[in-house]
Parts: sequence; C-alpha cells; structure tokens
Amino acid sequence: MSSSRRVLFAAALIGACAVGAPAPAQDGKVARSFGAGDGVSAVGVLDAPPDTEIEGPQAIASGDNGEIYLLDQVNSRVVAFEPGKPEGLTRSLSLPEGVQPTDMVVTGGRIYVWDGKPIRLNESGEGATRSLSLGPRASDDVDDVTRSMFGQMGSEVIEGEAEPGLTRAIGRPRAGAGPARVSGKQMVASKGKGPVSASVIVDKTEKAATMTVATRDGARLGALTLRVRDRIGTAELLDIDKQGRFFVLAENISAAGGANSFVARFTPAGALEGVFELPLNPEVALSRRFVTVNPEGDVFFMRTRKGVVDVIGVGFTAMAKGQVVDLGPPPVAAVAPADPRKTPVSAVRPLTREQVIRTALAFADVRWRVTPTAYGGDPDLSCNGFNARVRRPSFMIGKTNQEVKGIPYCWGCMGSLNQIAGRINAGTKAGNVCTRNDPTRDVAGVDCSAFVSATWGLSTHFTTLAIPSITVPVTNPWDMKPGDALNKPGSHVMLFTGFTPDRKIEVIEASPGACAGKVCRNVYTLASLLARGYTARRYRALVDEVAMATPAPRPARQRPARDQN
Repeated sequence: MSSSRRVLFAAALIGACAVGAPAPAQDGKVARSFGAGDGVSAVGVLDAPPDTEIEGPQAIASGDNGEIYLLDQVNSRVVAFEPGKPEGLTRSLSLPEGVQPTDMVVTGGRIYVWDGKPIRLNESGEGATRSLSLGPRASDDVDDVTRSMFGQMGSEVIEGEAEPGLTRAIGRPRAGAGPARVSGKQMVASKGKGPVSASVIVDKTEKAATMTVATRDGARLGALTLRVRDRIGTAELLDIDKQGRFFVLAENISAAGGANSFVARFTPAGALEGVFELPLNPEVALSRRFVTVNPEGDVFFMRTRKGVVDVIGVGFTAMAKGQVVDLGPPPVAAVAPADPRKTPVSAVRPLTREQVIRTALAFADVRWRVTPTAYGGDPDLSCNGFNARVRRPSFMIGKTNQEVKGIPYCWGCMGSLNQIAGRINAGTKAGNVCTRNDPTRDVAGVDCSAFVSATWGLSTHFTTLAIPSITVPVTNPWDMKPGDALNKPGSHVMLFTGFTPDRKIEVIEASPGACAGKVCRNVYTLASLLARGYTARRYRALVDEVAMATPAPRPARQRPARDQN
C-alpha cells in the first residue's frame, strides 16, 4: 500500500466481534472501457477547452441481475453491459424524445431518470438496440424509496412535493460554517434486503458516525460505526448485497483541504471487513453518481477522463477488528497561479453574502418563454466536433413558445441578469453548449465563471484561471460560507450555498452537462470535488458576515423574454 496516501480509518460494530486478519489490497481492474463516440463500444465524451469540465456520463448503476448501466446523456441513451464479459455485447437504450436527464437510478428491473422530477422508463424491443418509452403515469409511478435515492445523490426537490424530504430541499442552505452533526435519514432499494432505511448520527468530535439500518417496517438490520482521522464528510448507505453485507460510501476530509472517498464493507452482523478506496484525482471529470454496488458485492467506479470512460472494479483492502487502515494522506489539490494580467475589480457597492445568494438564485430560478428567435433555426448543427453536436442547450430542445427555468449556459458569454434578459428580448439566440469552436458573440447566456463573476457583482468576466487573483483560499473547506466558490483552474467553478443535513454541499453552477445547459442548483459530496482538484475560494470584496440569518428566499418570477408572436 502506498505510503504517500495516508488516511486513518477505523470502524467497528458497536460491541462487535473480531474480523479476519488483514489481506493485501487488490488493484482495481477495468471492467469495460469506452472511447468517445456514439457506436456500440463508445459513449459520449466531450473534451474540455478552457473553463469547462469534460462532459461524459452523469451516472452509473447496477441492475438486480448485475448488469451495469451508464447514463450516456450526450447521446440521449442509456448503455448497459455485463461486467464479467469484457468483450461482451453492449446494449443501447434510446431515451424518449424530449427527456433530458441528469441522473439515473436502476431498481426493481426498472430504469428511472431525473429530468426536473423522477421519471420511470419502460424498455421495449429486442437485440442490442432498444428503446425506452414513457408510460401513461411515468412521473407519478415512482415510489418513495426511489425518490429518496435520487435525493441521496443530489437531485433537486420537486416543486410542490407533499413530502420534500424525499428529494433534497435545495435552496435551503444551513446558516453558519460547517455541516450539522446529525446527518438525517435515507431510504434505499437494496438488492439483498429490499427497501431499507438508514439513519446517520455524527458524534460531537465529527470524526465518527453511527449508522442504523432497518427494514421498512422498523426491524433493525445492523448498527455500523466508522471513524476517520480528520473529519467525516458524507456517510451514506449505498446498498446491501445478496449475502447481506452493508456498503457505506464515506469520506475523510482534512482541515488542509485533502480528501479521500471510499466504500466501507460490513458483514451481515455489522463488523467491518474492509474498504474500497475510490480512485478520484484531478484528471477524473465531474459526475453526479460515480459509484455502484452489484448484487454480488463488487464495487464499480465510473472514471471519465479525456476521450475515455472506464468502469473500474475497485480493489478491496481487508482489515482486522480495530485496525487503523492507512490509505495515504488525502492529496491537496495544487492551485494554478493567478493570471498576472488580471487585477481585482470591486463591486459597485459593498457586497453581502445574502446579495450574492439572491443573485445566484435569480439566475437559477428565473422563468422565461423560449421565443422562436431565442430558440434559433433548425437544423442547428453548427458545432464542429463529436457527433455534430448542436449549439442549443438540451433543456431548451423542443421548447419553442414554452416556459423554461434557468438562464442558459453559453460558453464565453457573460452579463448581468438584466443584460441577458434585454438581449434575449431584443431577438438574440439563447445559449451555446458548443465548446469545440471559438466562443460566439451572437448568443446570450453565461458560462460557469461568468455566472460566478456576476453573482459577485463584477462587470468583468474573470475566468477560472483568473479567479485566484481576486480571491483568497479558504484553507479549511469546512469553513466555507454561502457566497464562497469551489474553483478548479482551467476547468470549472461553482458557487457554494451551504452544507446539507447529510454533510454534502449545495452549489449553484452553470454547466452544459450537470445542469442540462443552464444555471441550476446541485448537490455534491465534498471529497469528490476536493480530490478532483477543486479548492475553496473567498472573494476579497465580499463582506464576511458570520452567517446568513435566514436562508435566502426564492426570487420573484421574472420573464427575460416573451413571445413576440
């Protein structure tokens, strides 16, 4: 085991018996590798120019039969394969027209996707190429457990939902610095025990968490305790396999910004058996749901890099009772040097955190009508590169003369909310997700860094490479406050709004993939961002309030464009 990677992790059942002797770690093996493309052995991967993330599949899931599914939203499909057959057939399942998902759950032999709400899809056809269709009650026929599983990985709360706890209540950041100690409750459709609930409590040291797992009728299945060297990030139940073993996704995050993500495996009696360390690093692109467990207890990690997506069977490190496992010190991401040509530009007036969040929410929540001029003409295949990708953001496709939510993503574009609304009203096209050509000036919207610049009241577009020149590092990521940013120089930036009850982070971002081509609210695990090279930054001109007294309310409805016909 490498001495350059040290994380102390200890776990035990409350009053548990001894576990077996430690065994050497096994190297993770690639179960299937996909190149970039739209063929049977490829998935959609769009390489990133400056100030964009690589865009690839947003979710991985295992079916009840062990088949692995990838949400290949770039190609508007789901791909499926059997991991035990590296050269085996890959199935392609086309998404229904008009469905533009950003997340996926597979359970009970059904595929569910998230497109502003959970949707059940029906598979039809035979052979390697099949179709997914919407049933008559596709949006309604989703049970509470599936809704909770979407919320677990950050899918937005459904507007008007009777029980908002089933999907995450985005837009309600916790006041003050740091996450809550009580992490809350989740539901999982496990492969070995059916629907179960998991409640997590983090102790006052924030180094240890206790998870209680029970059946839906309340019968207790196990009590699991895990402890990390520095501070626990998320701790959530991923699955229970057919042998009754528990799999818990957990994080260790240091005050210096280093982070590790791993999956801990417990016996049916609740004793720790060992851990699977997830191979996250700055070369791995951002994705919403990057790990899954199959019915046999194998852990698979989706690794998206430049031009390739690998599905990796993660290596397992066995442990003995009470053993401190050394996985190496959490790597601290290097920060690119600031652009010397850029100098700080202050906001017109002193800027408070509440003003920053209000502005960000206005970009994410604004509702507007897609006029024919904003939509643009068809065919819209002006983007050179992979699969003749269209300029138009996916959330707008087929929405002419309909109301949509969120300011569109536009690579290289910038402006305040009023400026963008004025341009769209004047007949400018809306949105440009093509990042293969030079930025265009005849389209309105914002890219990731232009959005963050606008929330900070800046009239200049500071790129992700330039943001370090107008910010200071937040050395301890647990000290982030609403209005700070998570920045990966040369790649992507997102605005931090608060910690969730289950110790993840809520952000608002402009993204062609994670947001379907607009500004939206999302949730990520903190360690998965830090390990990928993101660093916490604080804008120098921001009034550093101790905390927002109350969560920022949603802005009033605005309409940046109206149908002129």
